[in-house]
Amino acid sequence: MATENSNKYPSFIYGTAWKEDATADLVERAVTAGFSAIDTANQPRHYQEQLVGDALLKLADKGINRKGLFLQSKFTPVGGHDHRIPYDPSANLTIQVKQSIESTFKNLHTDYLDSYLLHGPYSQTILGNEDWEVWSAIEDFYKTGKVKYIGISNVNIVQLELLTEKAEVKPMVVQNRCFANRGWDSEVREFCKTNRILYEGFSLLTANPFVLRNPEVQSISRKLGKTPEQVVFRFSIQAGITPLTGTSSEQHMKEDLQTMDFELKEEDVKLIETITG
Repeated sequence: MATENSNKYPSFIYGTAWKEDATADLVERAVTAGFSAIDTANQPRHYQEQLVGDALLKLADKGINRKGLFLQSKFTPVGGHDHRIPYDPSANLTIQVKQSIESTFKNLHTDYLDSYLLHGPYSQTILGNEDWEVWSAIEDFYKTGKVKYIGISNVNIVQLELLTEKAEVKPMVVQNRCFANRGWDSEVREFCKTNRILYEGFSLLTANPFVLRNPEVQSISRKLGKTPEQVVFRFSIQAGITPLTGTSSEQHMKEDLQTMDFELKEEDVKLIETITG
């Protein structure tokens, strides 16, 4: 079941997209600051997964071992890559998934993943044959025990309902971009809550700069002695969203983790949930 390992599931995740050559240093800094969960993908166009692995080796030398970390990666369809494709694009999809995840194990110097996601469906609207074949291949890795959670990213409500209804192994995790003017992905989040699917949100700050500038949010932050960014992250946690942060600032890493040290009033959570512009 989706919640069977939920006591081990992280409350905050450090995201490594678009970090390029700084990836290893930033992952090391993030874990040193207190993050125990790292999100990556075997997609050289946007992620340097091998550099995440380099950071993990350095951290291991400092006594921070693999078992103390939560590692999440993704299978990216051919259309999401540039010329650097980490599998044979002429192979069938099942082989592509196998080659991609085995490359991820090598990149991260591990023999298992805590979470593995389909980076996005092949279709923008429904689920096609490609999606079902890839999901079946991901299910197979879950059955071997080499993946603890499986899920999907960049998914709409129709696709998620289909996958949950028809898949042999139901999705356990959803990772979506959250736009405040779309209710912070409220329809998908509500479905996840009802079906005991863990929900991760990314771009919580970058997609919603107007929320940070909102006078009421700024008033809440002043009263609590917290930054507007901390208030938004705390809101997300109380709203059932496991937040991702991709900050490159060591100070912001520490501040982000301090969101675990306070709570918002219920009326403040409801207020932020209704900000649309």
